[in-house]
Amino acid sequence: MSWIATEAFGKIAVGIDRPEDVVVGRDGRVFASDHQCAVAEIHPDGSFTRMGPKGGAPNGINMDGQDRILIANFGIYDREEGPLQRFDPTTGAHEILLAEVEGRRLTSANYPVIDRAGNIWCANSTHAETWPQALDGRADGFLFVLRPDGSASVVAEALKFPNGLALSADERWLYCAQTSGADVLRFEVLPGGKLGPGERYGPQLGRLLSGGDAEAEAHASHHSADLGYTDGVGLDAEGNLWVCLPAANKVVAITPSGGVETVFHDPSGALVNHPTNVTWGGQDLRDLYIGSIRADYVLKARSPIPGQPHLHQR
Repeated sequence: MSWIATEAFGKIAVGIDRPEDVVVGRDGRVFASDHQCAVAEIHPDGSFTRMGPKGGAPNGINMDGQDRILIANFGIYDREEGPLQRFDPTTGAHEILLAEVEGRRLTSANYPVIDRAGNIWCANSTHAETWPQALDGRADGFLFVLRPDGSASVVAEALKFPNGLALSADERWLYCAQTSGADVLRFEVLPGGKLGPGERYGPQLGRLLSGGDAEAEAHASHHSADLGYTDGVGLDAEGNLWVCLPAANKVVAITPSGGVETVFHDPSGALVNHPTNVTWGGQDLRDLYIGSIRADYVLKARSPIPGQPHLHQR
């Protein structure tokens, strides 16, 4: 049984271009990824306005303590660079924060999260040349950190397409979806912007396809409900880690006890179409937003559990 019925969702920002992620500011403003600009602001009536310059493929987004939007640019889509960027919706300033780390060019920055100390943690998913190759099981992804003093380091490597990230409420743990591992890894956060060794958190979340064109096969499959390619993750106020499974049109939750429960599932993909990220907003943090790599809209519903507030929402 699902926590949220499919019919509880409504479409907003219809016509947006690949809204991978959504972020909600402390003032209630809602922003989404859009490949036609830096970010798009979604208005209360469901319409949206594009902001900032077009360039690359804005993917995961978040906010810092000054309400500026952090953008992970997944350059592999357009065979461009994939840097970590920042956009200020107040001034319109758009800048590159980091284009390489330890001599490694960022080609597929995926999702950023910031902690109380000001460290920005982010994944670089792969150095594959094409999107289908990216999910062939190669372990060339890594996590990096950009510290407040401007220093940057690779903090975890040899990962199978690291994707969405989430910090525990006490910031002791960093969770990372490992897409072509069909699982989630957990890293202990150490002083100085470092990580301990990774360990699997919860079970493998589904089946993986074989072959070098696994992503294309996953999209074409008529039996995708058990596919476990993990994408975005988010923590609710009760410590459940919500995990998006886009190839299955499903979101599940890994409970604090290590069990897995279905949050919602749309086998047909008619409405919940390749969900990639979950985000909470509203005064009670129960407004739930779902991003997608396939749909030209964002989904919104009421969540049965409030979200865990991000740094910019505290």
